[in-house]
Amino acid sequence: MTAAAAILDPRTTLARPDLAEQALEGVVRASAFRAVRPMHCAVALADIHAAAVPGEYPIDQLIFGEAFDVLDARGDRLWGRARRDGVVGWIDAASLAEGAPRPTHRVAGLDAALPLNALVVDPADDAGMTPVGEFASSPVEVAARLVGVPYRLGGRSSLGTDCCGLVQQALYACGLPGPRYADLLAELGQPVAAGEARRGDLVIWLDPAEGPWNGHAGFMLDDGRVLHAVGRLGGVVIEPFADADARHRVTGSSGPVFRRL
Repeated sequence: MTAAAAILDPRTTLARPDLAEQALEGVVRASAFRAVRPMHCAVALADIHAAAVPGEYPIDQLIFGEAFDVLDARGDRLWGRARRDGVVGWIDAASLAEGAPRPTHRVAGLDAALPLNALVVDPADDAGMTPVGEFASSPVEVAARLVGVPYRLGGRSSLGTDCCGLVQQALYACGLPGPRYADLLAELGQPVAAGEARRGDLVIWLDPAEGPWNGHAGFMLDDGRVLHAVGRLGGVVIEPFADADARHRVTGSSGPVFRRL
């Protein structure tokens, strides 16, 4: 294995020992390389799972209009990578349509028929939509609109979300990159000292023992409150930072990471 291959993130690298995407030829070892087949999500939401046989919880979701690059098939399940956030996994073939058309509009309202940030081509009714390229200005204000959205592990939409999905969708709504995992969110922006965190800063509690799902993320509302999605609290909530820190801080850690976008 090359040095480059050793540092590729398996969560977002479309490669297995038997098959890899053609773009990785010469970068990773695989028995065969193949070009991807571009498709896109044709339903409101489609779950992405780690294995061909769906598990109890998805690892990610595809939102209407998002592209999915397919590399392999097993029955009615397709293996590939979600182009928007890079997550690799298996998805139901019936939820996809051929091609990756260029969208003209993005869902910006919460009362639209499709989830926030869904991508649409020339909609007949543009209520709740905005042209692609026009964005909200503040991720924390977008996230605040999602207070009360139910918690769903693996979810990343305005219909149900986990912690990183909430942060990701708020960032997308503002035209900013939105990694799917806590450790990647912790690399965004610039570091901020704990005592200097302010409204809109990201706060991330990292937990390497959790594997791919390696922590918890949210937004600071001020120096005493955090906005985040919490399973045991049922969804997207605002709570005292001290309570969140007591729940999510890993024993022996130096505490959460704060990042300013």
